[in-house]
Amino acid sequence: MDKIIEKKKGLKRKYIIWIVAGLAFVFLLYKALFTEQGSVFRAEKDKLTLSIVETGQFNDYITVIGQVEPISTIFLDAEEGGKVEEKLIEEGEMVKKGDVILKLKNNDLNLNIMNSESNLAYHTNELRNTQIQMEQQKIQNKQQLLQIDYEIVRLARNYEQQKSLFNEGLIAREDFLKVEEDYFHSKKNRDLIYMKLVQDSIFRENQKKQMDQNLENMQLNLLMVQQRREDLNVKAPVDGQLGLLNAEVGESINKGQRIGMIHVLTNFKVNARIDEHYIDRVRRDLTATFERNGINYALNVKKVYPEVREGQFEIDMVFEGEKPENIRTGQTYHVKLELGQSEKAMLLPRGGFFQSTGGQWVFVLNEAETEAVKRSIRIGKQNPQYYEVLEGLQEGEKVITSGYELFGDNDRIKF
Repeated sequence: MDKIIEKKKGLKRKYIIWIVAGLAFVFLLYKALFTEQGSVFRAEKDKLTLSIVETGQFNDYITVIGQVEPISTIFLDAEEGGKVEEKLIEEGEMVKKGDVILKLKNNDLNLNIMNSESNLAYHTNELRNTQIQMEQQKIQNKQQLLQIDYEIVRLARNYEQQKSLFNEGLIAREDFLKVEEDYFHSKKNRDLIYMKLVQDSIFRENQKKQMDQNLENMQLNLLMVQQRREDLNVKAPVDGQLGLLNAEVGESINKGQRIGMIHVLTNFKVNARIDEHYIDRVRRDLTATFERNGINYALNVKKVYPEVREGQFEIDMVFEGEKPENIRTGQTYHVKLELGQSEKAMLLPRGGFFQSTGGQWVFVLNEAETEAVKRSIRIGKQNPQYYEVLEGLQEGEKVITSGYELFGDNDRIKF
């Protein structure tokens, strides 16, 4: 006999699944319709900095801290080595061109000078003796020529007399020929002596020139050595202020060693360090201004240093026109450096938000100012007061410009 199987009471499993899915759909639909999108952070509006986006003139400048420096600095290098014997001027003192700052002592150099002086004196005396001998030889040669001329005159007269006697047959031919030979021999001898005198004269002249040149070289060498002794006195090359002096009495200084510097105070320059972000925009001849005691002073960029160190580069600016009274090396000024022309732009006041967003997005308030929503923007130039807004904001909108550190990753701020 078959057994009757009773049906179980309750909902079937497939119906339970459908019910759960339906409830989940209703819950998600409720969240979509009746709750806000994105994560929310609640904040007190009065503790935030709110700024209004406005249209105005954007002044393209940056503010830098400039330090007054001498217009130029002349370095002091030792022209000659030696031991510091005396220190006549201290750091910070004013100097005139030619003032002796240090006196050095070099015994080897002094000995070299003494040897050069002795050598010059010896060769000078030798030259004088040689010149005397040359003059004496010159006189002797002239006397010899004079003597041979006298002999030729005497022999010529005798030759003419003997020739007449020979022609008249009064003397023997042999006697006449002897007189004739003596006469013509003397004339030829005179020509040889004259040639020797000419050659001796040329030789003496060349010898004298060579000796004079040698003596001149020795005198020049002595002057150079004496100049080296003079270089033992380290002198100020220009008027100015002795800014640094690395030398003490008894210290040995090498030739060419840098021992100090002199600041030229006929004028001043202003040196400033600028963030490398601006290195492509800063160039020569840009203008700058700063205010001191209610007076504005103008500067001009004279030099831009290409090296970047620790994220900064340097510039030198010179004064255009008047300088502040009582200006001193080391003073600092807050300088307004103009990077470009003023132009109309959408402006957003600077604030701490930039540190968190890099200017890529901001929180913008709604019209009711009940909340602020995250919005992407694009920022162009900036100055110490404003950012130039290129995209993402409209005139009159309010933006949270204080720091965003507390907001985390939230997309909305509820007040």
